[in-house]
Amino acid sequence: MNSKELTSFRIIILGYFSLILMGGFLLHLPIAQVKGQATPFLDALFTATSAGCVTGLIVHNTATYWSIFGKVVILILIQIGGLGIITVTLAFSLMTGKKIGLLQRSIMQESISAFYMGGIVRFTSFILKTVLGVELLGAVCLFPTFYQQFGLAKGALYAIFHSISAFCNAGFDLLGIQKPYVSLTAYQDNVPVNLTIMLLILIGGIGFRTWQDVRDYKWHFNKYCLQSKLVLAVSVILLVLPFTYFYICEFQTLPLKERILAALFTTISPRTAGFNTVSLNQLSDDGIIVNIILMLIGGSTGSTAGGIKMNTVAVILLATHAVLHHKQDITVFGRRIASKVVDNATAICTLYLGLDVIGALIISHIENINFLTSLFETTSAIATVGLTLGITPHLGDISKCILIILMFIGRVGGMNLAFATVVKKNNLFEPRYPTEDISVG
Repeated sequence: MNSKELTSFRIIILGYFSLILMGGFLLHLPIAQVKGQATPFLDALFTATSAGCVTGLIVHNTATYWSIFGKVVILILIQIGGLGIITVTLAFSLMTGKKIGLLQRSIMQESISAFYMGGIVRFTSFILKTVLGVELLGAVCLFPTFYQQFGLAKGALYAIFHSISAFCNAGFDLLGIQKPYVSLTAYQDNVPVNLTIMLLILIGGIGFRTWQDVRDYKWHFNKYCLQSKLVLAVSVILLVLPFTYFYICEFQTLPLKERILAALFTTISPRTAGFNTVSLNQLSDDGIIVNIILMLIGGSTGSTAGGIKMNTVAVILLATHAVLHHKQDITVFGRRIASKVVDNATAICTLYLGLDVIGALIISHIENINFLTSLFETTSAIATVGLTLGITPHLGDISKCILIILMFIGRVGGMNLAFATVVKKNNLFEPRYPTEDISVG
């Protein structure tokens, strides 16, 4: 990796850091709070990080604590965080007619995990049009329900806010008016709201590259790139298996319609939206563990979702299958996966799991809560999900700082952060040592 690529990584990291810091200062202002008082800066920074990293963990009830100004700041942070700071910057350059140089194209390529730099400007334009179109359609679908409950102006604002929040996989809501932190539990049996939110989450989470393949090749699945094929295949598996579990094991007391909707929503939301239509405290320990697994997996690379990513997990599982079957190559859909991809996938999983468990152990010790509850919280942070078992508003400053760090790493990417901070040695003069076998397993 040359110095230009390292510069690209650093610019991406700096962009998100600046966005979050600016959002924190704006939310710290008295004008951002309903009572006109300055919010403690750590709470403002936590909220800005959660919004900018499209997570959804909150320390104050969004509906009643923040003023209109504060809510607008949060929505802007969600939109920029979902699209990506570099995508938004490039969009402004395009709208103002500025020339897009090689450095900007290189940064954009790293930001959205594109394979090639060629056509990156057209791809960015496609992303912006698709995002705005899908969010607008989502708001139109949500509007009738919110119009009946809140009236014309407020209903329209609620529809827009929740459409953007769902598509960007952010999990922020404005529904805690009468009771705080309720998310979408009041709409547990509302089919239009459930289906709209779930579709927005899924569309936002499959990734920009998959959108492009769907647009270009429609139903000709064999023409899709390997990443799109893996993402769609894993998406189907992660819909069927968890739904079956939640339907059979977790929601037996609900009527049939609510049981189906609850099982389906609880299957989709952890990857990585942060909404919930049933109280997560009702889940068994097994259900909580399934949620943690889904949160860790997340969505697709180059999407609005977080997590280790579906394609990363798929590569590791395919590599495991190849080893167990004594295969020399890792193959799927008639293509061979390079060993470097497997190495990167393994490093990402190791990094995320290590940080997740270490963070959970520290918070569990500091806050004197059980490890599973703590692990749920840290997984939600590093996977940028936003689901919680209700402990977020009660955490101390050290625990909040840990979650802020995990949310930031989860959004910018652990590998990006490593590439931006670790200076790569010149491999030309790096000695190659003799190999020696080690027994493993």
